Parts: sequence; C-alpha cells; structure tokens
Amino acid sequence: MSEVLRFAVIGAGRIGALHAAHLAGSVPGAELAAVVDTNLAAAERSAGRGAYATDDLERVLADGRIGALLIASPTPLHAPQISSAARAGKAIFSEKPVALDVAETRAALAAVEAARVPFQIGFQRRYDPGFARARALVEAGAIGRVEMFRALACDPEPAALDYLRTSGGIYKDMTIHDLDIARFLCGEVDEVSALGASLIDPRIGELGDADTSVLTLRFRSGALGVIQNSRRAAYGYDVRTEVQGERGKIVVENERATPVWTYAQGGVAGDYYHWFVDRFRDAYRLELQAFVEAVRAGRAPTPGAVDALESLRVAEAATGSLRAGRPVRLAGVP
Repeated sequence: MSEVLRFAVIGAGRIGALHAAHLAGSVPGAELAAVVDTNLAAAERSAGRGAYATDDLERVLADGRIGALLIASPTPLHAPQISSAARAGKAIFSEKPVALDVAETRAALAAVEAARVPFQIGFQRRYDPGFARARALVEAGAIGRVEMFRALACDPEPAALDYLRTSGGIYKDMTIHDLDIARFLCGEVDEVSALGASLIDPRIGELGDADTSVLTLRFRSGALGVIQNSRRAAYGYDVRTEVQGERGKIVVENERATPVWTYAQGGVAGDYYHWFVDRFRDAYRLELQAFVEAVRAGRAPTPGAVDALESLRVAEAATGSLRAGRPVRLAGVP
C-alpha cells in the first residue's frame, strides 16, 4: 500500500499530545488528520496547522479520509471507543489497558475480531532498542534456557489521587508494563503472588491500593520472576530488567538522559530521565512506525489482542493475590 495512513488521535492529554506530535511529521507513511477531545482548546493545540480539532468523535468515525484511530483517552473510554472504531472499519491503536476488567476487554476485542480491523495495544517498551535487543538475544538462545526474570520500575512520584481512584490499581495501571515485558521476554505466566504496602501515602492504602509492591511470578516454562514497583523514587524514573539463563544473563539498564559521567572530588555523577515520557520518547515513535508499516503491508500489528488480554489477566490475578494474601493461578486459556 502506497497511500498515507491518516490518523485521528482521541485524547489530547500528555500521551495523546505526544502521539499527535509524532504523527504530524515523525512517522513516515502516516499523517495526522484530526484530534478529538472534549477540551477543544487542547485538541486545537495538538492538531496544529495540518489537522482539524473537534470534540465530536462521530465526526472522525464518519470521515472516510481517516483510516486509523489512535485512542489515548481516559481508560474507561477505551473499550467503547475501540468497539465504535471497529464498527467504523478503522485500524486501531489503543493505549493500555483496553479496559479494567477482563469481560469488558474480551467484548471490545471481539468487536475488533468481528470487524477484521488491525489492532495494536500500546506497550511501547517492546520497541525500545534495549528491550527489543534483549528479546532478540533470548530468542537466539544467547543465554540458553531462561531460569529467572527480574524487573524494577519506579515512578518519581505518585499520580494524583483523583487519577488513582479510577486507575484500576497499581497492577493494572503501572505494573502491567512490567508484566508485558515479562511475557515478551519469558513467555506466559502461570502463577502470581503479590506483596504490597502503602508506604508513601496512606491515602493510597485507603483506596485499597498499594504504592509499593513486590510480585513473584511462575512462568509456564518453569522459570521464576520478580517484579518490584514503587510509586516514588526521589532521584527520578527508574526502570531496569534482567533475564538470567543457564549460560548467562541479559540486562537492560536504566538509561541516562545523556551518556556522560562527571568525575570530581565529590564523587562520580550522571544525569537521569525524570519521567517515562522522556525515557521512552523514541519507543513511542517506533511503536507507531511499526503499526503504520504493518497496516500498510496488510500484516497483523504487534503487540495485539492476545497481549492486551493476557497482560490484563495477570494484572487482575496480581490484584486478587494482594487482596486475598495468597498466590493466584491463571487459567490456561486467555
């Protein structure tokens, strides 16, 4: 396909605005055609000069020039907007998660399958060069049989309480990225056990949520895993991952904003990324490029519907484990 894929971005918040900026000129084969938001001023800022802004989703669904919808709206809107986009015959890129429960997720993905439209879920870490290289090395057998997985991810500070109240909890909102990478590198998860606490802000605990967590995983392959998460790291955003096998290990380290160390009398210092948008800015662009190339070539985009569903299933099991205080086994079929 030689025709440019024209997008409408739904949601002009932080991530929607970033996606719109990329589609406005940084993703070959794509074009930003419209931005939709109930805040029309925000939509106009993201639309810039080459696209139109609207607060009417039906307008872009009916626009025959638009071939794809990028859904970056609040999470409760994802599933109905995915279903509407599928019925309109649009290719769909959606930020995670599809929904906060498995049943609603299945229903939205069933609409996608029935309409036979391309679908990709926004797990951008898969397109970060470090994580992509780690996957290639694991698949090539560089470390032999995988035996252990470890991930650490910390935000610089907790999100606002108003957001956390409707986020679905730490596992569906934050840890789900680590769960996707665990599956990406080590395969499906059979069992999860959660240990969580509210050590940063007691109000988060009052919501029935945790701000500090350790998960243990048992993979279908027999390998074991650990995921550590915190809503606060005083030094800034921190994400790192290890996969250990019979012949060695692969480490995806926390990246510095600039590859420079300063050596002085007071010690050795380097800078850091304060937030995930900065750390994974290129990955957000690369995942869109992969989506565009897949749609134009008639290939199924990845990560797709199974990844959207399975990572949520593990996150839901982790939530159940935290509440029940015991390990939770996952059913074998997504």
